[in-house]
Amino acid sequence: MTNPSPLPSVKQFILDHFLEGEDPSRLTATTPLMTGGIIDSLGLLEVVSFLEKEFHLEFEAHEVAPANFDTLAGIETLVKRKQSQRGSAS
Repeated sequence: MTNPSPLPSVKQFILDHFLEGEDPSRLTATTPLMTGGIIDSLGLLEVVSFLEKEFHLEFEAHEVAPANFDTLAGIETLVKRKQSQRGSAS
């Protein structure tokens, strides 16, 4: 069974918590979130907490790196990989 894309819910979370009132169409899969100043280190922890709750995942310390969270596409890749790992461990 394939999991639905996490992209819509992650995008909505970022719009609601970091870009309130901004045009949603300006937040694309490749918009730089951390290097673009949208999310800082504390914001990264908020995103990680959201992902863990929303998708029932646990992230290792080495996975919580700016490189994995700089774009929606990067976050989607990470979440899908974690979901795949969880599915193969069952």
